[in-house]
Amino acid sequence: MKIFFKGAFGRLNIAYICLIDLLKIPMNQYLITAYDYTDEGATERRMNVRPHHLDGAKELKASGNFVLGGAMLDDDGKMIGSVMVMQFETEEQLEAWKQGEPYITQKVWETVDIKPFKVAAV
Repeated sequence: MKIFFKGAFGRLNIAYICLIDLLKIPMNQYLITAYDYTDEGATERRMNVRPHHLDGAKELKASGNFVLGGAMLDDDGKMIGSVMVMQFETEEQLEAWKQGEPYITQKVWETVDIKPFKVAAV
């Protein structure tokens, strides 16, 4: 990874950046694929819960747990589920996220599949 900062500071030593990266606690990454319920009230339930889900995602992003995510859409552009890449230091942290995720607790997601994952360093 080559990172240069130009301007008043000139170039930052790449070795220093790599050393900082080595000091970070490694996290296990997960691919989360979740499909919404399909009952009559499913879309309304999703839209009512969505602000709480997004607030949680912002907190997870700030803590370094949320890597990326978004809604899956059907052919008509309607949200039918979600895909996220998350990372946690421990299985207990992953489990705590599942216990507090509004889309799970408020019955937006009918199925949630979680697989170990590794984001490519490209």
